[in-house]
Amino acid sequence: MNQEIWSYYGLWGTAALWAVLCMLFLLFVPFYRRVERKPAGVFAAFAVAFAFEMFGIPLSLYVVFWISGRFLPLGVLWGYTLSGTIGMAGHYVFIGALVVGGGLVVAGWARIYRDAWSRDEEDACLVRDGVYRYLRHPQYTGLILIATGALCDWATIPLLLLWPVLVFRYVGLARLEERELATRFGAEWRAYRETTGMFAPRIGLRRGHRPEDT
Repeated sequence: MNQEIWSYYGLWGTAALWAVLCMLFLLFVPFYRRVERKPAGVFAAFAVAFAFEMFGIPLSLYVVFWISGRFLPLGVLWGYTLSGTIGMAGHYVFIGALVVGGGLVVAGWARIYRDAWSRDEEDACLVRDGVYRYLRHPQYTGLILIATGALCDWATIPLLLLWPVLVFRYVGLARLEERELATRFGAEWRAYRETTGMFAPRIGLRRGHRPEDT
C-alpha cells in the first residue's frame, strides 16, 4: 500500500489525545436526565471514530477495498478529503468550524451556567443574553458545526453514518427542551422564540412574523 497513505496512520497517542480533546467539549453541555445522554454518546462516538480513522487505522479504506476490490486514492475517503480537488480547503473548513463551534459551546455554557445552572431551580431565569441573543441552542449548534466541519476534512464511512444520527439526536433534544421552556416561561418564551433562531441567527425578521425554525 502507498507509503504516503500509511504515514497518516498508526499514531495511536495522537488518536487518543484528539479523541479526549474532542470529548472535553461535552463537559460544557452537562446532562441531567437519561434522555440527554444519548446525543452526548453519539458525539463521543463521532469523536472517537474521527480520531481512529484520522490517526489510527483507515477502516473505510479496507471496507471499500473489500467491497469493490479497488483502491481509492488519497483524498477520497481518507487523507484530507478535498485535497485532490481544491487543495486543503476541507482542512481549513474544519479548523474554522472547530474554532467557531468550540466558541459557541463555551460561550453558551458560561452564560447559561451564570443565569440558570448555578441557581436554585426556582430562581433560574430564561437565558436570553450573550450568545443566546442570537441562537436558542448555541451549544448544540457548536457541536453540530464541529461534526460537520470534520466531515469536510475526513469524510469516512463511520462519520457519514454517525453524522445524521448526531444531528437527529440534538434536534430532538432541543425540541424537547423547548416544550419544557414553553410550559415554564409561557409568553416570555414565545416572544423569545419569535425573534431568535434555533440553530442559526434570524436576519431581517419582520415584527409580528413567526418564521419556521432555522
